[in-house]
Amino acid sequence: MELYNYFRSSASYRVRIALALKGLDYDYKAVHLPKSENLRESYAAVSASRLVPLLRDGDLGLTQSLAIMEYLDETHPQPPLLPADPGGRARVRAIAMDIACEIHPLNNLRVLRYLVRDLKVSEDDKNRWYRHWVETGLEVVERQLVAQPATYCHGETPTLADCTLVPQIFNARRLDCRLDHVPQVMRVFDACMKLDAFEATRPERCPDAE
Repeated sequence: MELYNYFRSSASYRVRIALALKGLDYDYKAVHLPKSENLRESYAAVSASRLVPLLRDGDLGLTQSLAIMEYLDETHPQPPLLPADPGGRARVRAIAMDIACEIHPLNNLRVLRYLVRDLKVSEDDKNRWYRHWVETGLEVVERQLVAQPATYCHGETPTLADCTLVPQIFNARRLDCRLDHVPQVMRVFDACMKLDAFEATRPERCPDAE
């Protein structure tokens, strides 16, 4: 397998964690987003979306981190990233989507660039935008975790939800977001970071880290 990703991309980090949890080897293919390497024709030849991550497994090319993680779970079932029961699977997917669909799209690099370059938003206002959506979005996750407390987002083993949560916290810290209002989120984050799969794949440990 080959994983095209950028060290600071939270979506890429999600997939790196999932691969590590399952003990799967892959070739690391760096795509530098700030240098717009993802927009080059050479990358368009392998990725129609020109986004990261992209997982290549033989002749199959997969985009979108949640879809990639579910593919890995179906093709390499152990250890599972989703619970065995339908209700548990739905809850894990909901928590993951609270982050991947409600927080992340408002704050990814394309959006931040558009705010600054096209809408002429100041750097300070751009950062206020970022912090607002992260901080309010994590409040939703906090309520989910308070309603059904466990070591991880759901139960006593990490799931797809934890793979999604941890990278968001890394980004939140990098942009100086407030996090003291989400103690359960941070408790789960700390539990995850005790596991090698989360620690060994963190952004600063990647081959392309700057």
